[in-house]
Amino acid sequence: MFDRIRMVMVNTSHPGNIGAAARALKNMGLSRLVLVDPLGYPSDHALARAANARDVMDKIQVVETLDAAVADCTLVIGTSARGRRIPWPLLTPRECGDRVWAEAAQHEVAVVFGREDRGLTNEELQKCHFHVHIPSNPEYSSLNVAAALQVVAYEIRMSALQAESGGPLHFDDWDIPPARFEDVEMYFGHL
Repeated sequence: MFDRIRMVMVNTSHPGNIGAAARALKNMGLSRLVLVDPLGYPSDHALARAANARDVMDKIQVVETLDAAVADCTLVIGTSARGRRIPWPLLTPRECGDRVWAEAAQHEVAVVFGREDRGLTNEELQKCHFHVHIPSNPEYSSLNVAAALQVVAYEIRMSALQAESGGPLHFDDWDIPPARFEDVEMYFGHL
């Protein structure tokens, strides 16, 4: 199931964050990192920050658009440090881990992280089924992107361990299976 989960980093400007993200993924048993139009990558600095996660770095997929990064996913979760006016369901990191793990049993899943200096745009967040917010100090709420990825990856790992031990994952707000991102986009195009 870990192989159906990808972390997507949009327009990453600091190569060190890519390496740190690769290391965070490997720490939590994940291995799929997709970069959307990164700045300054490939980079020796990214490789150095990855430490012993070279295998994750070797599998990085680079795409031009967010749509390309999530086209085959049935669950796309966007991250944001700021409150938004977009009326989308907001998850805690723990709820995010549970949703991602449960959905990965059958489908492709993506968690999307934005730019270091301004996060995801409202348009990008609207492409997501859920938003996840890491409750941090309100006086300094902006996490480093690799640190935010580490928190979410940790919660996914905890959900996997909970499921492995037979513990329940709780959520039942959807009564039909989710559609792939690409199908939803075609629907909107048809409208």
